[in-house]
Parts: sequence; C-alpha cells; structure tokens
Amino acid sequence: MTDIDLVAAAAPRSDQINADDLIGGPQIVTITEVRPGNSEQPVEIVTAEFGPARPYKPGKSMIRVLIEAWGAKSQPYVGRKLMLYRDPEITFGKDRVGGIRISAMSDLDGPKLIALTKTRGKRAPFRVEPLKEQPAPSKIPVSFDAKIPTSSLEQCAQARDYLAKYADTEPERVAALLDKVTARETELAQEVTE
Repeated sequence: MTDIDLVAAAAPRSDQINADDLIGGPQIVTITEVRPGNSEQPVEIVTAEFGPARPYKPGKSMIRVLIEAWGAKSQPYVGRKLMLYRDPEITFGKDRVGGIRISAMSDLDGPKLIALTKTRGKRAPFRVEPLKEQPAPSKIPVSFDAKIPTSSLEQCAQARDYLAKYADTEPERVAALLDKVTARETELAQEVTE
C-alpha cells in the first residue's frame, strides 16, 4: 500500500494566491510588480511574500478598489502594501465559493468607502482602511537586554559602542538600553566603593 501525503494533495492551485492560503488570517503583502494576466483574470500582482510564480489575481471588485484608492496606472503600486484576507462569503453565480479581498492598503490618507456590485443590479459599500506602517524589526537582539544586569564595566563599554551603531535607526530602543547600561555602571561603581 502506498502512503500518500494528503497535505500536498490538499494544497491550493500553485499558480496564484488562493483564499486557502489565508485561512490562518490576513496577510500583509508588498507589491513588486503588476503585470497583465489573461482575459479571465486580467491583472496579476506579484508580491515579495509569494513571488512571481504565485501572484495575487484580484477579481473585478478588488481591481475597482485598487483603481479608486491608488489610480488607474499600476506603476506607482510597486513597493506599496496590501492586507489580504479570506472572505468565505464571496459568491460565483449562486454558489458561495470564498475568495480574497483587500482590507487595508498603504498610501491612503484615511478610510475609503467604495460602492461595489454585490449582485446584479445591487451595490453595497466596501470599506478599505489605511494600512498602518509596521515598524521594522529591531536589529538589536532581544537577548541584549538580558545580558546588561550581569555585565562587567568592560562589557558595558562594549555595549555602548555597539548601541552607537543603531542610534540613528532605533533611537528609542537605544536610549532605553543605554539607561540600563548606565544603571549597571552605577551599580558596579558602588560595589567598588563599598
């Protein structure tokens, strides 16, 4: 008897991002390219997260959202971000099939309310939010904090030199860590005088 990998068998079509890719929750993607698709799916949005082999192929409603929010020309889209989510209520004909929608977009001044066709002859408002800028992850390891309370004076001096490299890019984190280094140096100085 052959042992079949059912996970691989259940994987969604691999030529595009699918709603099943977003079952775990919404995902922020960064646009690297917008290219023409085919007559059925005329737009392909390549993202850094899924790569050129698995573009986001928005339906007509989400294409209208993109046009309303960012304009009809795609060149400015490169580098911008979308938050995509799985909407199980999307229908195809009378069948509920699920699909991908956009919940937030970078480069918006405020929320946008866009009237989209829900069913033939009926429109409904669709809201898209501005995507809040995500802070870049710190280049200073989390373990750095834990080492300060046991540092020697020499290690405190090395810590100051190390933190100086990040003073421009992470000023708040560097200031907080330097306060801890100063407190440790004060503690060590008091131990010497006792």
